[in-house]
Amino acid sequence: MSLDTHDVTWSADGVPIVDGVTAGVPAGRFTGLIGPNGSGKSTLLRLLAGLLRPRAGTVLLDGRRLGELPRREVARRLAVVAQEVSTDIDMTVADVVALGRIPHRSPLALIGRDDLRDARETEEALERCGLAGWGGRRWSTLSGGERRRVGIARALAQRPTELLLDEPTNHLDIHHQLDLLRMLSRAPATVVAALHDLNLAARYCDHLLLLEAGRLVASGPPAEVLTERWIERVYRVRVTLSPSPGGHTQLWYSPLDERASPPSGAPGPDAAP
Repeated sequence: MSLDTHDVTWSADGVPIVDGVTAGVPAGRFTGLIGPNGSGKSTLLRLLAGLLRPRAGTVLLDGRRLGELPRREVARRLAVVAQEVSTDIDMTVADVVALGRIPHRSPLALIGRDDLRDARETEEALERCGLAGWGGRRWSTLSGGERRRVGIARALAQRPTELLLDEPTNHLDIHHQLDLLRMLSRAPATVVAALHDLNLAARYCDHLLLLEAGRLVASGPPAEVLTERWIERVYRVRVTLSPSPGGHTQLWYSPLDERASPPSGAPGPDAAP
C-alpha cells in the first residue's frame, strides 16, 4: 500500500465527519473515493494529503506516519488538487503550472538549470492536460473548467508519487472528463480521486472506497463495490447493472419505488480506449 489510514477520525463541532476509517490505497493504482454528499470524501482526502490532522488514528505514507515526515519530502511526494481555487491572482498559465516545481527547487542548484528543467516539466504537464500552447494565457481569463485543467497540470508538473484530487471532473464537459480520467488511469503515480459519477468510477478506477456517513462500508475492485446491495443502501436508489462493450459495468438508476432499467433502445457506453 502507498497510503494507509488506521482508525482515523476527524470531527467538526463535535460531529464526526470521518469516523474510524481504516483503509489502504494500492500503490500505483487509481483509487476512487465514492459516496453521497456529506459522506466524508473530501475530508478523508484532506487527511490523506496531510492538510488535516486526524483527531484520532494514523495516516501512513509507505508505512511511516505522515505527520512525522519532513515537510519537504511530503511536498515533493504528495500533490493535491482541491475543488475550489483562488480567483484573485493575475498570473500566466505557465506561471501557475510552474508553482508545482517549487518543492524540487534547490537553493544550491544553478538557477539556469532549474529554470530549464521547470520549463520542460511545465510544457509537458500542459500537453498532458490538453493545454499545449496555453502557457501565455492569463489565469484571470479562464473558465472554471479551464482553471480545473490548469490546476491538474500544476499537480502533474510536481511529478508526485501520490496525486490526490477532489472532484477532478467538476466543471469539465464530457470530452474533457473522459480525457482527464483516461490520463489519470495511466499516470505513473498512485492516484486518489473523490468522484460523484459512479459510471466514470466503474470505467476508470482500479480500486474503490465507499463511504457512508463518514464510515468506510466497502472497498475493493469496482465489481465488488458497485453492487445493487451497496448502491441501494448508501445512495437510496435502485440500480440495474449491465455490461458495456468495453467490459465495464454500466449503472442505470431509478427511485426506490420504481424498478431501474435501461431506457428502451439505449446504447451502451463507448468502448474503453
